[in-house]
Amino acid sequence: MSVTDKLTSRLPVLGDRGDRKDVVAVVKLHGVITPTPSPLARGAINLGTVESALTRAFAHDRLKAVALQINSPGGAPTQSGLVAERIRQLADEKGVPVLAFAEDVAASGGYWLACAADEIYAHRTSMVGSIGVISGGFGFTGLLERFGIERRLHTAGANKSRLDPFSPEKPEDVEWLKNMHSQLHELFVEWVKERRGDRLTDSADLFTGDVWLGQKAVDLGLVDGVGSLREIVNKRYPGAEISVAEPKKPLLARLGIGAPAAASALLDAVTTKAAWSRFGL
Repeated sequence: MSVTDKLTSRLPVLGDRGDRKDVVAVVKLHGVITPTPSPLARGAINLGTVESALTRAFAHDRLKAVALQINSPGGAPTQSGLVAERIRQLADEKGVPVLAFAEDVAASGGYWLACAADEIYAHRTSMVGSIGVISGGFGFTGLLERFGIERRLHTAGANKSRLDPFSPEKPEDVEWLKNMHSQLHELFVEWVKERRGDRLTDSADLFTGDVWLGQKAVDLGLVDGVGSLREIVNKRYPGAEISVAEPKKPLLARLGIGAPAAASALLDAVTTKAAWSRFGL
């Protein structure tokens, strides 16, 4: 063998990927689920904020699975559905399994997202479930009267001003809202049954909006096991590289500029805090 042949034989073969590790891509779904954009996209989950992370996660050429790291008290049902449907679309296109891991909370819309996975795991202290629908607001009629403020509201359409916070609450409006809640609840239940199938128990408490800790959620069939992301991934895919797919940062975040201290931002912060506080967080 010539010297040239010897040197050539020692060179790595172009395209040889035998020493490259498999990848488990991680997508963090942390925060309240809301369509309201945030200048920094922190603490908000919607299709716009997670789309880039999802597409990056499913784009790995050595992809073995995608892990969803969920920490959410829930929020907007439509955004919950849109994100979950996008996850299923990408999973079906790539033909890879999706595993969900509940952290502090995977409740309400957070559990809706978890059900987009083929398997769900929780920490023994995670709060899981809250399969129900909730909405809240404030009534300011007494406040207006106290300060002598007259409410002027003009509409075309008998029901255009339903549940206006500055007008007295009407029983028929409350009944309408409850009917909407019932329809959304039915859709939520259908989604959970579709995704969890016969893993669910026949417990009468499943769809009452209650929450449970990790092991009880396993017993009810809401999750498949107790364990952390790294623990389960290392067992299922030994030697695989765990790669976190980060979303693209908004312009203000890239420039290092904080969120504006506006009244709307303060109200969003209060709403977000209220969502977390239902779970003691």
